[in-house]
Amino acid sequence: MQRRFANRLAGWTAVFTVLAVSSWTAPELQAGGLIRAPAVGGVYIDAEGVVTAPPMDGAEALRATWQQGLEPTPAEMEPLTDLRFVSLRKLDEQIAAAKQAGEPLPDAVRYLAGLLRVKHVLVYPPKDGQPGDIVLAGPAEGWKVDALGNTVGMTTGRPVLMLDDLVVALRTAETSNGPGVSCSIDPTKEGLARAQKVSRTLTADQGPMTAARRLEQAFGRQVVTVNGVPASSHFARSLVAADFRMKRLAMGMEPSQVAGLPSYLETLNTRAVKANLLPRWWLAADYEPLARDAEGLAWEIRGQGVKCQAEEDFVNDAGEVKRGGGRGDTDAGKWAATMTEKFDELADHDSAFGHVRNAFDLSVAAAIIAMHELTDVAKLDTPHLSAEYQPEEYNVPKYVATQATFLKRGGKWVVTASGGVQFFPWQIADEQEEVANLGKLRTETASKANKAWWWQ
Repeated sequence: MQRRFANRLAGWTAVFTVLAVSSWTAPELQAGGLIRAPAVGGVYIDAEGVVTAPPMDGAEALRATWQQGLEPTPAEMEPLTDLRFVSLRKLDEQIAAAKQAGEPLPDAVRYLAGLLRVKHVLVYPPKDGQPGDIVLAGPAEGWKVDALGNTVGMTTGRPVLMLDDLVVALRTAETSNGPGVSCSIDPTKEGLARAQKVSRTLTADQGPMTAARRLEQAFGRQVVTVNGVPASSHFARSLVAADFRMKRLAMGMEPSQVAGLPSYLETLNTRAVKANLLPRWWLAADYEPLARDAEGLAWEIRGQGVKCQAEEDFVNDAGEVKRGGGRGDTDAGKWAATMTEKFDELADHDSAFGHVRNAFDLSVAAAIIAMHELTDVAKLDTPHLSAEYQPEEYNVPKYVATQATFLKRGGKWVVTASGGVQFFPWQIADEQEEVANLGKLRTETASKANKAWWWQ
């Protein structure tokens, strides 16, 4: 996970960052309205794999181009609803029908009928000659494109679930048992060692900007690592984007647009900064125990979904990182607690955070299905979801270049950033409790199953 490296200099404190800026061009529409471009979801990843932020002066052009590529939302899918249901069996049939016709998937299929979150997993074993099914349900509405290039709800601004992310979650459900799913951005040992040497030669009379440039060169590129899902997938991109944008908020490179969530720099007690300190922030899962009915055929995913955590590491002169313990009373821990408290509101304003929560939800739903062998219970065969459908691929994130930003505190200057994403879907799925009457939702909607691929 990406880290912050601090060192006390004469009269000011330097804390070195890991963000970058590069050139950017607007995407182009492709056949069928699909868009293939390195700028998607709030981050830009070039052909070399370098992760940066798209320039703000191109945001409206980006949004307009994406919006142009969208099909009109079907009228019946436009209203905001508390619960919309999507059949996995019939969703698979929709993919098969488009493939057989040689046509691109309808946007309604690509965006899972406008689902905004997964709240329920409902299982329908075969009965009375009707085939079995598994149904996902949650709040939903029509969609549009926002300035980050994310497809979001028309009124809520929350990202809609994506078929590609669902497919990745289902196909990686078994392998995510144990190692989990994660992304991290880490300085190299060599870069840390170089930065240590350079920091000892810096003096206050050089000025903070000169010092920052020297430290950026010493650090070199940070390395991006994605585990548990294909690095070229939109799912992986969602993790990297949330990690990257969390750093930008912490560094004050962008305002959070949420009252009560200042940057970490604004809250940092510079007098307490320790030499060689490496605070780490990362996004983790934040769910309540799952609810299920007595038969294990109706499940409810509960809780906010995402929280921010922090702990402190240290680095020696050789660039070796020594792990420290997690403490909530540090400046880093306090900022993490504030971000967790404000996460729901933040996700409404910044769709990158809503997308990472969608990824968490889908992985938890997939873990429930895999852990309890629910496809066997439902006698469900979905060949396209399981293997045949090929999700869109993007440039693989590999590097983040080092960049510094400053905040003056009296006679001191501070520069900072850090982050990561890590969660364990099977651990979440293993925490459950039986809830009376939860199965009522499943039985009440049984009459609508097998009639359409979505309903409400």
